[in-house]
Amino acid sequence: MKRDYLNGTPYAIEQPQQMYHFSSDTELLGRFMRLKKTDTVLDIGCNTGALLCYAAMQGPKALYGIDLFEDVIMQSAKNLKDNQITAELAVSRLQEYDPPLKFSVIVCNPPYFKTIEDRLKNENKYLASARHESFLNLQELFSNADRLLAKDGAFYLIHRSNRIPEILQCAQTYGLYPVRMRILYKTMHREASGVLFCFCHGSKRGLICDPPVFLDDRTTFADQKGEGR
Repeated sequence: MKRDYLNGTPYAIEQPQQMYHFSSDTELLGRFMRLKKTDTVLDIGCNTGALLCYAAMQGPKALYGIDLFEDVIMQSAKNLKDNQITAELAVSRLQEYDPPLKFSVIVCNPPYFKTIEDRLKNENKYLASARHESFLNLQELFSNADRLLAKDGAFYLIHRSNRIPEILQCAQTYGLYPVRMRILYKTMHREASGVLFCFCHGSKRGLICDPPVFLDDRTTFADQKGEGR
């Protein structure tokens, strides 16, 4: 099986045809994270391990990942082992995940679409779970991020820009407030297409707005040197 290179990293991973493949969203979220050497990092919906590879670049203390499917976790474990990355992986729904610790960093590229009708969902179970909120909606995501996140931890998220009001309202319900934000555009002079957030507990810190990303200009993908989380 061909190995696909993860931009901005020394890593490459295998992606079986039927499974969800990493995208520009994966790279953008991976580069947006700010990790410390003491961090314990949980990737919700780790898929084949791409975001965990981006996290490994920053040398955190420990990596964890969960996904719905055993064969996906097996592929993630193989990819991480091939890249000499150590992580603790588990087959679990987020709603049922009960680890013995709270995490200092949680990261998630969640399903974006509120698809109500089953006929509109992708028949491929891997793609359906990655794209449709019937498997994990915003309220479930934020309530469980709050449950699993350490008091001084950070929750990193990428989502669609047209859902920013809903995202902020849901986050506030669980005491999570944005401390960093970055808006994504497909091209200059077009409406925004996505958003990156870093959430923390409490509202005493101000919000840092990073420079925008234009998806047709790869130079804007690069990390910005600036304040941490």
